[in-house]
Amino acid sequence: MAQDFSDLSDLGWQPFFNAEVDPDDVGLPARVMSVHRAGLNVLAPGIETLVPPYVEDPADPETAATVGDWLLLDPDSHQPRRLLPRKSVFKRRAAGHERKLQLIAANVDTLFIVTSCNQDFNIARLERYLALAKEADVMPVVVLTKPDLTAEAAEFRQQATRLMPGLLVEMLDARAAEEVAVLAPWCGRGQTVALLGSSGVGKSTLVNTLTDGDHAATQEIRVDDAKGRHTTTSRELHRLPDGGWLLDTPGMRELQLTDVRAGVGEVFADIEDLAAECRFGDCRHDSEPACAVRAAIETGTLDPARLQRWRKLIAEDLHNTETLHQKRARSKQFGKMVKKAMNTKNRLKR
Repeated sequence: MAQDFSDLSDLGWQPFFNAEVDPDDVGLPARVMSVHRAGLNVLAPGIETLVPPYVEDPADPETAATVGDWLLLDPDSHQPRRLLPRKSVFKRRAAGHERKLQLIAANVDTLFIVTSCNQDFNIARLERYLALAKEADVMPVVVLTKPDLTAEAAEFRQQATRLMPGLLVEMLDARAAEEVAVLAPWCGRGQTVALLGSSGVGKSTLVNTLTDGDHAATQEIRVDDAKGRHTTTSRELHRLPDGGWLLDTPGMRELQLTDVRAGVGEVFADIEDLAAECRFGDCRHDSEPACAVRAAIETGTLDPARLQRWRKLIAEDLHNTETLHQKRARSKQFGKMVKKAMNTKNRLKR
């Protein structure tokens, strides 16, 4: 008998997940509300509890439960039994030398890319966030904060708008509820929105205004370089007054992309369309004859800096993706070796 999931819709359950649950499965769907070192806070109708960190396959870091995920819990113990497939997922290569994969969030509908109208505004960083959103098939909305800090706020908006055709850009004072109300269409019942942006752009202030509370601590930015300090230390979903869910994330100055080749292609569709017109399929857009990309630069229709940013993201994604895949393959191979050794040992004992 098929289960009735209508009572889960407030938590963000969508028809997509119905097909991922076997009609005979007695597990209870619960959503991961927050991720801490001690474990996962999960929520379901009549259930709110802390469960241990959960990973489906220890050899594959992408199978670790993250905030926004849906888990099937044991009806009696409420311990995780299975991680449901995701509708969307954000991930990056974690900072440091170990090149580990870090999951940021899952099952997000809209991404608010937050930046401020000061020295923090960075086109290259915005392109990274957009590539992340497009790869995950999530609606991106650029939110420009602190317009009162400059007389050139309109120019910041124009720069953001030019990044992609049809890109939605909203400019607001994160402290003013009447201005933040422009984001309401993405914050309705059962909808999940996430915020990404570096520290000091007003994300915590925006969280507090959106939630009508003081869920996130705020700090002043440093005057000398307009940069902020980290005020969010964990990832968690906050309930929104209109029935949606808002995910805040720690400020990330370093966002190393991985597995986002298609997303980069969408963000830089103008360059990739030009590249398709080059005479040679392997054109490097340097000195090759009949290069449509170089022709666009010479006529002034393509900014050379944009071409450089595209090249950088393509190279970075290729490097990180190959590195992570190689590490994952080695981990799986090691697991097979251990299993084979244990089987051999057990046979010898008989």
